[in-house]
Amino acid sequence: MKDKNLLPLIMVHDVDYVYSNGTVALKQVSLNINLGEFIAIMGQNGAGKTTLIRTFNGLIRPTKGSIFIEGENIDSKTIATISKRVGIIFQNPMHQLFSNTIEDEIKFSLKNLDLDKEEIQIKVDQILQEFDLEKYRKRSPLTLSGGESKKLAIASIICRDPDILVFDEPTLGQDAKEINFLLGLIKNELERGKTIIIVTHNIEFTVEHVPRTILMGGGHIIADGPTQNIFTNEFLISKSSLIMPQIYLFKQELQKIGITVPKEVIRENELVNFLDNYFVSKSTNLSEGNQ
Repeated sequence: MKDKNLLPLIMVHDVDYVYSNGTVALKQVSLNINLGEFIAIMGQNGAGKTTLIRTFNGLIRPTKGSIFIEGENIDSKTIATISKRVGIIFQNPMHQLFSNTIEDEIKFSLKNLDLDKEEIQIKVDQILQEFDLEKYRKRSPLTLSGGESKKLAIASIICRDPDILVFDEPTLGQDAKEINFLLGLIKNELERGKTIIIVTHNIEFTVEHVPRTILMGGGHIIADGPTQNIFTNEFLISKSSLIMPQIYLFKQELQKIGITVPKEVIRENELVNFLDNYFVSKSTNLSEGNQ
């Protein structure tokens, strides 16, 4: 048997999924995800993104093909067992929140971890403090704002400390402050060795922060590679029915006035640095020419 440390953390092998109404959601999907990666799965609605991530923790089982975590086929494992390794935060947090209070929501999530009451209470207190939910401890999840309920949904998964975190549209409906909180959380979890997968339509967030992107369309994987390569390929973006990043369109406008920005410059800070250097150089050349 191969050393688990040499295997991808998640292996998806030739997976199909057909819903009971006959809708084919996944077609011969194969991919590997390594320990500690941060990946975005993108594509138009109906591309198969959400169906794919639901196979990762056994919420749905492939019609054909197999899912492996650290080399073990998860087909025979229960959802409860898999969810200790793979935590999914759904697009609509109310789909996973059902306890009477915020405190009880966290407690319920911890009950399958073989902790005693004192350990559970300590963890509850820690997670409420970390997510700035302490003041809502005795409130119903139904009374929270959209951003707060999203925080609680994330907290209820993070508290179990799964190795793999999967977010379905984490930035949808979130303001700048909430997105910055999410980004800080993701960075922290990556530093702790976690693997992060997000399903998102947020192209700018992906371009700025996510190293690897998987494009899906019609249940297939269209492309899989470094985000920089994906989002500088107009053919791939068009094929997946996405739009080019704003920074790419801005680079095209700069090209029209004679400023050629290197292809590898795709992030905001990279463009700012390039333009700073460009205009400093331009100014220096003009000064020297006037001497």
